[in-house]
Amino acid sequence: MAGPPPKPWPTGQAMQLEPLVRRVLAPNPSPYTYTGTQTYIVGLGPENGGGCAVIDPGPDDPAHLLALDAAIGEEHVCAIMCTHTHRDHSPAAKTLAARTGAPIVGCAPLVLDDSGPRADASFDRTYEPDRVMEDGEQMTGPGWTLTAVATPGHVSNHLCFALEESGALFTGDHIMGWSTSVVIPPDGDMGDYMLSLEKLYAREDTVFYPAHGEAVDNPRQLVRGMIGHRRQRENQILRHLGEGPHAASDFVPKMYKGLDPKLHKAAEMSVTAHLLDLERRGMVARSGDIWRTI
Repeated sequence: MAGPPPKPWPTGQAMQLEPLVRRVLAPNPSPYTYTGTQTYIVGLGPENGGGCAVIDPGPDDPAHLLALDAAIGEEHVCAIMCTHTHRDHSPAAKTLAARTGAPIVGCAPLVLDDSGPRADASFDRTYEPDRVMEDGEQMTGPGWTLTAVATPGHVSNHLCFALEESGALFTGDHIMGWSTSVVIPPDGDMGDYMLSLEKLYAREDTVFYPAHGEAVDNPRQLVRGMIGHRRQRENQILRHLGEGPHAASDFVPKMYKGLDPKLHKAAEMSVTAHLLDLERRGMVARSGDIWRTI
């Protein structure tokens, strides 16, 4: 997990990344959000006919919403699109929709069956999309086409959005250049996450625009490395279980040396996600909180 770049960070500034893409950084840095959540505006700009999509509008923060207003200007907002419903991604959708009249489209609402431990951002329970996009469905505007790419794993309702005109993929929290994504049960699923990584590895996207951290200009190389990293974690777990039964928390000091203590619970839940996946595959079993190999 990389540390953040030196301050000042470009919070609130509209940065042009390519002709169709602008980025605005929200003021919500944390150990889980890096320098903050990045909202992307897709469109040619009001001077070229207008009509944009806003991807991951971010937290319902007045300063961030003012920055989005300035970045959008007089441009018509065709859609507000959310990759998933962690509260650092989707809460501003409702306020922005009220201001612009734009529909909220993208991921489905996430219905949780329990209130179990979750070490990353909690969920936005106010999210109410006007349209849920299925894998392969498209949203279009003047000069742009965004295709939904279903990528469950980080959470079950996660989508990426492919910009057909340039080959860019907006990856939300599924892929980030600064860190691996947190996968926390029960809403996060390691088996699904690995399948989603394989799905992106089979694609030919030219650049990834994650919700946190810089653009990734070597997409397939990064995805290949992330698949290898997860397999390495899985092998570590099996090796330690070969030494005897473990609780999930027992793995953290062995596998995550030097980790910020604030992230220990997230690491434990990520280990649990691996263990649950291994259990489904018939490789480990548990008795209470204690895991062993079969």
